Amino acid sequence: MKFRYAMVCSSNQNRSMEAHSLFKREGFDVSSYGTGQHVKLPGPSLREPNVYDFGTPYKHMFDDLRRKDPELYKRNGILPMLKRNLAVKSAPQRWQENAADGSFDVVLTFEEKVFDMVIEDLHNRNHVLMKPVLVINLEVKDNHEEAAIGARLALLLCQELESFEAWEESINMCLLTL
Repeated sequence: MKFRYAMVCSSNQNRSMEAHSLFKREGFDVSSYGTGQHVKLPGPSLREPNVYDFGTPYKHMFDDLRRKDPELYKRNGILPMLKRNLAVKSAPQRWQENAADGSFDVVLTFEEKVFDMVIEDLHNRNHVLMKPVLVINLEVKDNHEEAAIGARLALLLCQELESFEAWEESINMCLLTL
């Protein structure tokens, strides 16, 4: 694997973490982020979401929701999702605060407004390296089933990018030996 990947959704909970988990299992160099102001998880109603700051450990969210209503959050898939997230990294991270993580070759977003925020942020950064980055949006609904499908599609796309890079290198090697 040659490229460094970033997966980005709104809260760094569902879509970006599903992709991060899959890419990590497949051996890719991958990180994940959210672009929102806060991390929002469904609550008992649409008007009562659970809101956390970026950097709040997934374990804290898991324990908090399990204490509030374990049956509700198990039934709606939030507790299993947080358990998966815990196996990938300790806490959600915000894209706009990731400069210390280094540069990426490919950034995949899973929603148009997230794509727009990533592009805006990249334009506003101090361009010390002047390194190109490919930013791709895959429009994926924010539910568990669509996140799993979106992650697999993102993986297929990135495997193609990797194989193209390998093909291009082999062509360049052939040209050098002529």
